[in-house]
Amino acid sequence: MLQLLYSTGLRVSELVALPVTGCSLSASFIRVIGKGEKERLVPFGVPAKDAIERYLESSRPLILKGRRSNTLFVTNRGRGMTRLRFWQIVKEAARAAGIVEAISPHSLRHSFATHLLSHGADLRSVQIMLGHSDITTTQIYTHVDTGKLKSLHKKFHPRG
Repeated sequence: MLQLLYSTGLRVSELVALPVTGCSLSASFIRVIGKGEKERLVPFGVPAKDAIERYLESSRPLILKGRRSNTLFVTNRGRGMTRLRFWQIVKEAARAAGIVEAISPHSLRHSFATHLLSHGADLRSVQIMLGHSDITTTQIYTHVDTGKLKSLHKKFHPRG
């Protein structure tokens, strides 16, 4: 779940509601029904694909114990994961990784957008992947990295 959230920038509500049929491993895309019942396709990378394949092959069957669920991510009761439980998983993973700063599922969504933009993705594409109806909502992720600015200034300015 963590890999997919970071790889796609989904909202937590979208992640926990994702049906098994909404995930195409062969195409590395997920079909998301977002806010306002709007549908969008979001690509994901190889690390997320590998994690989902491992989950589907080994973890999910053990969790379900023969039960069926249309929801991709399930709890040990065979039901879909809740937002609250996923929030707890994020906190546990952060603590296990030695992260002391406050972290939430939205932190991964924010990191997804910030990393795309800082590596050259255009704002409109990020807007579509995040499912924002207004581009000004996406613009909050375009904060300036002062370290990068200093480096660029030093490299390119004649008096840098």
